[in-house]
Amino acid sequence: MRGGKLPKRQRLIGLWLLLSGISLLGGAIFAAWLDSLFQPQGFARLVLWLGCFSGGGTIFLVGLLLERMLFTPLRHLQVQLARLVANPDAREDYPPEGWLRGLGPDLLRVREAWRSDRQRLATAHAEGARSAARIRQELETLLQVLDTPLLLCDHHRRLLLFNQAAETLLGRHPGLGLGKRLDALLPIASLQDALGQLPRDGSPRELLIPCDERWLHMVMRRVPQSNGETLLTLTDATAAWTSEMGARAGLAEHMAPLRRHGASLASAAEALGSVRHARHIDDTLQRRLEAVIDEESRALGDEIEKLGRLIEDMQQQGERLVPLWSNDLWQSLNERLDDTPFEVLPIGMPAWFKGDAPALLVMLVALLQRLSEHAGTTHFEGEILIGNRRVYLDLVWPGKPWPQRELAAWCEQRLETLPLSPRIGDLLRQHASDAWSLADGDGEHARLRLPLPAVDRVGAPPSQLPPRPEFHDFGIADLPPPDAELARCPLRALEIVAFDTETTGLELRRGDCVVSLGACRIVNARLLADDVFDTRVDPGKPIPPASTAIHGLTDADVAGAPPLPVILPRFRDYIGDAVILAHNAAFDLLALQPTGSGTSLEMPVLDTLLLSRALDESLDGHDLDTLAERYDLSFPPGTRHTALGDARVTAELWLALLPRLEARGIETLEQVLALQATAFDREDACT
Repeated sequence: MRGGKLPKRQRLIGLWLLLSGISLLGGAIFAAWLDSLFQPQGFARLVLWLGCFSGGGTIFLVGLLLERMLFTPLRHLQVQLARLVANPDAREDYPPEGWLRGLGPDLLRVREAWRSDRQRLATAHAEGARSAARIRQELETLLQVLDTPLLLCDHHRRLLLFNQAAETLLGRHPGLGLGKRLDALLPIASLQDALGQLPRDGSPRELLIPCDERWLHMVMRRVPQSNGETLLTLTDATAAWTSEMGARAGLAEHMAPLRRHGASLASAAEALGSVRHARHIDDTLQRRLEAVIDEESRALGDEIEKLGRLIEDMQQQGERLVPLWSNDLWQSLNERLDDTPFEVLPIGMPAWFKGDAPALLVMLVALLQRLSEHAGTTHFEGEILIGNRRVYLDLVWPGKPWPQRELAAWCEQRLETLPLSPRIGDLLRQHASDAWSLADGDGEHARLRLPLPAVDRVGAPPSQLPPRPEFHDFGIADLPPPDAELARCPLRALEIVAFDTETTGLELRRGDCVVSLGACRIVNARLLADDVFDTRVDPGKPIPPASTAIHGLTDADVAGAPPLPVILPRFRDYIGDAVILAHNAAFDLLALQPTGSGTSLEMPVLDTLLLSRALDESLDGHDLDTLAERYDLSFPPGTRHTALGDARVTAELWLALLPRLEARGIETLEQVLALQATAFDREDACT
């Protein structure tokens, strides 16, 4: 026995069989010598041989008895206790047996008392936590539906909170994640100085920073009465800057010519008036002044026309004209018509267009009321037709076109439910649109057509992704500072990236390559559900059918995927300052760092295979499937032998091993690496 642990089962069986064999062989030799010496006959000879074999037989039978009645129950008890430490609610697969059967009631009593204490503790906390949970849920819902991108960081500039608007604005930037440094998300030197100079009373400070190809307007506030937490709100300033440099800049440019032509026209008109009342003035001067007035009038008219087109462009680019999907408009319109007899049935292909949705809905309701009086029906069809630079919104009904006189009267109707009660004609001009009615080619239907600005977009809008399950963790603020000595960092404070690879084969030194890489992140001893890295890799060689049978990836699945030299820098950025974790890490690290890869992974490495060996040296089976069964972990259907699926179970296995490590006084990275090193043997080194 080594380190006070049970010896491995193979060693015990080998020692038992060796002693039994030696005893039986010695007994046989001794019996043969006595038989030749005394030459007994009959029953005496039988007794002699049985007596000489009794020692070896006794050793064999005692060993068999101990294995069945003591050592096997002890190993089962060890597995059950390990599972209980990792998860007190785990199932009971190994009740005490053999000579330990008498411990069954006591072990059951301890387990029930443990669960009972946990239940009472949970009940005691539930009442106080219910109100806090409700407030937190309301806060989470509010932050997720809030359109303003928010970030909250601690005084070490680690992210404690972000909302879905921030995730949308930053496009799932690799630096966006709980516990990650703000510097990795917004790498700008002046940011550190600005954060350090924020007043503690919560007064805001503004900063314009570049991010990729955009400019972000950031408002920073120190959270009052906090431990240095800072709230940051972000706005994409690029659109406003483009507007200032676009249509608004053009408007400013047109003002000077307008003033100049207006002043010239006024001066010429004043001079012409003076000439007409004066005597003895040559008619040539009068004609010249009239020519100047005519020229300036034309120039002024041209400038006014340009100004009008510019204003129309500004209206089309205004904040109220946004991209709309026609099916969404028809659905919203029918919801408004629920309490009315009117119904609009969408037909044809849907399309994108640009419009002011609230105003369009009110206008269409008013239109249906007037159309119903003309057509004598409450059922209409709605169709979207795509033109060259316009999209035509048509309302179709059986009958004759709407007379132009009634259509003009409808355009003068005011919409009292909208702010400032605009006329329908004003809304049409806002959309640079008009309205006319025409007959269909079949002679039985007519339609009213509204041209609207087109949008350079195809395809239905993507379904909104669900928000990340975790977007805040205020416990990060209590973790050691990022520059603390990593070796003495508590295990629960470690930021860990669990990863796994799938390859073309197992002979990495003979050319087998990575075909898939998956990873997930553990922060503050929590597995983040949606902070993952999952990509396929082009191995540059065919995938053997034997490997496809394991991980399911074919040559077609990895066709067009980036090669490993492109993936590795991205994966290194995803890891950041974290410690990496894998099961049988030596294999995966060798797969990720072939000769000449150019990207090194030099951070500390944790290996659940070695840690399991170190904790349970006497138990057989330390592969991922056996350990998942031992600690009551499960692979979701279809995720075994996928890189991300195996990485997630490896992360859960680490969290299951964590209480067992702490129970043995192993609480820092330095200590767990030392324990891990004791399980690394020559076989691992050769592999």
